[in-house]
Amino acid sequence: MISTDLTRERIIALADYFEYVPYDVTRKELYNAESLYSGYDVKHPETAADCYDTQVYEYYLKTGKHAFSAKESLARSLHDHSINRSLSEFLEGYDLRTIVGIMGGHGLLRTDPMYREIVLVSKRLTEQGFLMISGGGPGAMEATHLGAWMAGYSQADVEAVLHRLHVAPTFRDEQWLSSAFQVIRDYPQTRYRSLGLPTWLYGHEPSTPFATHIAKYFENAIREDNILTLAFGGIIYSPGSAGTMQEIFQDAVQNHYLSYGIASPMIFLGTQFWNYDMPIYPLLKHLVKKGKYKNLLLTLTDSNEEIIQTLIDFRNLKA
Repeated sequence: MISTDLTRERIIALADYFEYVPYDVTRKELYNAESLYSGYDVKHPETAADCYDTQVYEYYLKTGKHAFSAKESLARSLHDHSINRSLSEFLEGYDLRTIVGIMGGHGLLRTDPMYREIVLVSKRLTEQGFLMISGGGPGAMEATHLGAWMAGYSQADVEAVLHRLHVAPTFRDEQWLSSAFQVIRDYPQTRYRSLGLPTWLYGHEPSTPFATHIAKYFENAIREDNILTLAFGGIIYSPGSAGTMQEIFQDAVQNHYLSYGIASPMIFLGTQFWNYDMPIYPLLKHLVKKGKYKNLLLTLTDSNEEIIQTLIDFRNLKA
């Protein structure tokens, strides 16, 4: 009886705690811009400090990036489990080879030529029936989802949007978020979708509202693994730094061991960067030649056309 009473008390205590946290531990659907930025008023950029996403992030910091209590740890685990369940439901019916990821630096400016290239390739791939995914943050990640958002629009529309976003080149600029929401308002998207997977571990980097579906996690390890695992159709690596390096070698391990049954294309966008500035591509080629890596499908290019054709060819391969 004592053990039963204590168990009942603990259950009641947990239920009370779950009511207290500022997020739903049993969320039934993925986030989107409206839900994640609930409370934000585009006419008053300062309200970003009071929106849902910011409130959760501040609570996350207050209760510890590594949760100080078992209750909080369990609450976060339940939330992330709910997101995983909703993510599985969202992806039902998708051909896995149509899911393509783009990786790259969060600090990529909206004014950088590479940002534009990512927007254009992502737009084209979305129009070709691919589902674009990324880490869901700013920089190269935002460019991925902006491209998907502009699918179906003209080249002139894309250039106009890019020009408008130049008002806030970096996510640290006050108008970064408001300018994105203004684009969403003026260029509505009802046909094409994209998936962002951000994390509150990097909550100081705002999640891009251009992703139509957002799977935001507390646990970054789950989020990182999901991005690489879901991108069965291949991953495009644009220039990045430490985080991108980690993703490259984690992806290479999955492909080497055929961890999920197939090896997916690893496409490196930017010959100068990947050959010389950050010579990962020649290193991987060398390791493949030496037999240290197997099953790697490597491409190095500056051509969006080559990227698109490579991914289409892989999608069309028979299992």
